[in-house]
Amino acid sequence: MNLPRYAAQRLLLGIGQVAGVATVVFVLTEALPGDAAVVIAGDQPDPARIAAIRDQLDLDEPAWRRYLDWLADLLRGDLGVSLVSQRPVVDVVAGSAAPTVLLAAATLLLLAPLAVGLGMLAARREGGLLDRAVTTVAVGLYAVPEFALAILLVALFGVHLGWLPPTAIGVGANPLAQPAVLVLPVVVLLARPVCSISRLTRAGMIDALRSEYVAHARRVGLPLRRRWLAHALPNALAPVVQQLARTTDWLLGGVIVVEAVFVIPGLGTALLDAVTARDVPTVQGLCVVVAVTTVAVNLAADLVAFRLAPRTAGVA
Repeated sequence: MNLPRYAAQRLLLGIGQVAGVATVVFVLTEALPGDAAVVIAGDQPDPARIAAIRDQLDLDEPAWRRYLDWLADLLRGDLGVSLVSQRPVVDVVAGSAAPTVLLAAATLLLLAPLAVGLGMLAARREGGLLDRAVTTVAVGLYAVPEFALAILLVALFGVHLGWLPPTAIGVGANPLAQPAVLVLPVVVLLARPVCSISRLTRAGMIDALRSEYVAHARRVGLPLRRRWLAHALPNALAPVVQQLARTTDWLLGGVIVVEAVFVIPGLGTALLDAVTARDVPTVQGLCVVVAVTTVAVNLAADLVAFRLAPRTAGVA
């Protein structure tokens, strides 16, 4: 199968996945108990407020009609209007996305070279002291939940030692105004994926170095550096790229925890606030944005892995 055909198949599958997520989100919000307009209006609802909410959500219309109207709006890029702020949900997403994107981008930029480098070092000294140390630390650190590690780091480096800001309170929507507030969140987000990807890289490099095509490259006299970087590494990276995509999915959930602990006003905080206030359009819109992002990242990872996979057939 060639790359364009594979890409078209994966794109169609991704569109179906997004449609499925959108349907599930709509059904779940519809299944919430009680009258949505009364719940959203608060403990002492004003009849006018309830009527306005019912009109805004079209609650007097059948569910299937509201679902079709919502899908039609999504296709036009309209995510609706927040019930709390009365702002378009697109603006809510845009206003909250910068800190989340910054955290995720910083994590991924550091993750790839750090994890792959550690995995290659461990593979080069298979069974040695460095290999055992990396494996032991990776297994132990991977078992620590993000929130527990975040609280520990805040208590140690933010409160006890005072080396780094414990939270982003007072920084605003632009963490780059005080870059030090990003250090602890990025360390927390890096901890577990560095462990998993370094171990995956180590295993892939060991398998690749034992393969026939690398043995052939050694017999024809190719230098060690070229055997490692041109032949073993690309084949070891195919599963690593897919794991990086799954890590990006995980980051979308991990960022919510990190933003809550470090009080960072990103998408995770916006989603939690919307759920608390039962701001249905905002919850639905954020879930669709997360679904689209997840599908796009996995599509890109699958295409890269597909491009790397043919190199396992022989020595290039």
